[in-house]
Amino acid sequence: MKARITVTLKNAVLDPQGKAISGALESLDFKGVQSVRQGKIFDLVLAAQDQASARQQLEAMCEKLLANTVVENYHIDLVP
Repeated sequence: MKARITVTLKNAVLDPQGKAISGALESLDFKGVQSVRQGKIFDLVLAAQDQASARQQLEAMCEKLLANTVVENYHIDLVP
């Protein structure tokens, strides 16, 4: 089973990298970009029995390693 985990900063957290990207886009003459928030994506392949157990495993991975839940949100997409 394949899964994609998207990790992004919480809205209240400052995003200096996103701000830098926004500034760089503007300096490259890309107009109309109002804001940029950066994040990270993890693509995983699991040998899980079903979606429920896969989701449970993935949530544990996010909580323990993949996301800093103090400042980041995560979203799990399962691809059957």
